[in-house]
Amino acid sequence: MHVMRESWTDERLDALNEKVDLRFDVVDQRFDRVEGDIRELRADSKALRAEMKAGFERVDERFERMEERFESLHRVLLRFCWVMLAALLGLIVPLIGVVATKL
Repeated sequence: MHVMRESWTDERLDALNEKVDLRFDVVDQRFDRVEGDIRELRADSKALRAEMKAGFERVDERFERMEERFESLHRVLLRFCWVMLAALLGLIVPLIGVVATKL
């Protein structure tokens, strides 16, 4: 079992001080690496945000063009429905007239 000393000599205190300084130097190096990693992550995050923003802008532009196409298609389909309705009425009205004269 290790017995605790009651007094610390100047040499022992100096040695302890050096050990503590060395350990803090190691901790400082680790923090420097962590700070470097954080800077890299921030730069990557910023680049990724810029890339995503550009991508979403392209999607928005494409959607706007598609929206215009859908509106155009909608107008064409409505016109087609009106023409078909008119054609059907053009066939039904004379048919009703023929049926009415035969009764």
